[in-house]
Amino acid sequence: MQTTTNAANTDFPIAIIGAGFAGIGMAIQLKKAGIGSFTMFERAGEIGGTWRDNTYPGAACDVPSHVYSFSFEQKSDWSRAFAESSEIQAYLLGVVDKWRLRPHMRFNTEIVEARFDEGRGLWTLTTDHGEQFTARVVISGVGGLVDPATPQINGLENFRGAQFHTARWNHQYDLRDKRVAVIGTGASAVQVVPSIAPIVGTLSVFQRTAAWVMPKHDKQYADSTKRFLGRHRAVLNLSRLLKYWVSEAFGPMVFLDSKSLSAIGEKVSLQHLRACVKNPELRAKLTPTFQFGCKRVLISDDYWPAFERPNVELITEAIDEVLSDRIRTTDGVEHRVDAIILATGFKLGLTKAPFPVIGRGAKTLDDAWKGGAVAYKGMTISGFPNWFILMGPNTGPGHTSVLVYTEAQIAYAVQAIKKLIGEKLKFVDVKQEVQDRYNDGLQRRMKYMSWSSGCHSWYLSPDGSNHALFPGFASEYVVRARKFKASEYEIVKA
Repeated sequence: MQTTTNAANTDFPIAIIGAGFAGIGMAIQLKKAGIGSFTMFERAGEIGGTWRDNTYPGAACDVPSHVYSFSFEQKSDWSRAFAESSEIQAYLLGVVDKWRLRPHMRFNTEIVEARFDEGRGLWTLTTDHGEQFTARVVISGVGGLVDPATPQINGLENFRGAQFHTARWNHQYDLRDKRVAVIGTGASAVQVVPSIAPIVGTLSVFQRTAAWVMPKHDKQYADSTKRFLGRHRAVLNLSRLLKYWVSEAFGPMVFLDSKSLSAIGEKVSLQHLRACVKNPELRAKLTPTFQFGCKRVLISDDYWPAFERPNVELITEAIDEVLSDRIRTTDGVEHRVDAIILATGFKLGLTKAPFPVIGRGAKTLDDAWKGGAVAYKGMTISGFPNWFILMGPNTGPGHTSVLVYTEAQIAYAVQAIKKLIGEKLKFVDVKQEVQDRYNDGLQRRMKYMSWSSGCHSWYLSPDGSNHALFPGFASEYVVRARKFKASEYEIVKA
């Protein structure tokens, strides 16, 4: 059996699973705390996670660039207000090199099982190569939106043309002058549709549910602005802070089940729709019928205008069957296409463990989550000692940057690790009653949230419960997660 022995403190090995924003941020904060005994396991061949995988035309963040970056590694020279995926990936690559994290990384190494030995207080991680590593602490940064979701459409496997998901874009396939179908009208579709519409022959967009879309107001930053922010870091900090608090201020309009607050967002979105689309029949098809905030609110300046192009068609009839070279809808119309692009999102990793995780008493994480994924403050699970999740259950934002939550979780985990090392503890395990009380409180609040107002979304589990989003302000979550309290945990000394 091998152990994670990359640097100092080799008697306290730490495993970080995943090298996206969460894993990278965790590694940096461990280094800053003087803890170098960590190894990062990444199943792909490079860091980046979402921003490594999503390279489709138009791929970009829908959070302002200055907010969608580490608070401790701010970038003054973002090229535009909402950075494209390639620029975010370049930012992460630069951060990794600056902090010299590559010696800690094992690429093309997927963890396929984790098993806790209560007697030794150690986790054994097994890789897809059959190797085994032991760790005192495991940080799971695998992310919830990683694996593309393939829709259950009759005959999809029979299509003979090109077919790929937005998160697995086929850059070798030339879309120019092709008959292209896009299935889905969510966050990736609003970016890819206007990006490919000018080059394809025809574009058929298959919409199951219309989405609320808000103006994006994207813009390029002038070189003078970038230089100014680089010289005046206080202004950069203030700009970031203002953008964050603006998103917090608009939060209740998105996440509260309030007709009056939702009406504000709906009014702005409908005005945007009228400005973008002149055809009243087309506008009617693009108008949502559910409450603002119930599904993810999208932002775009060019998505709706794309449908007024003569080569773009919006199809709202349901798909009946995919044939070898066409898509037939339930009205009997057959749409010939050369390529199908699936803009159908991701499998939400909050219904089961990402791989077998076996804790105390041979309890599996799947067993612990059979009634829905739960964790104390989204980070620790009773029965799974020294296991910390970044962006776990009920820590997703509906209105602001996910990194606000991630950084709070990283700080919490570092506090716990310092206590484990400083007091020579074997493990800490959150008390079941503490976890239950916290999650019962969250679920009681869910009935007051917009996503519980009746629509179907990826936020919700099959039983209608929400184990994805935090029901409130990001600032509230940060305050609640600011301190690791040993009294809430079972403490076992070495």
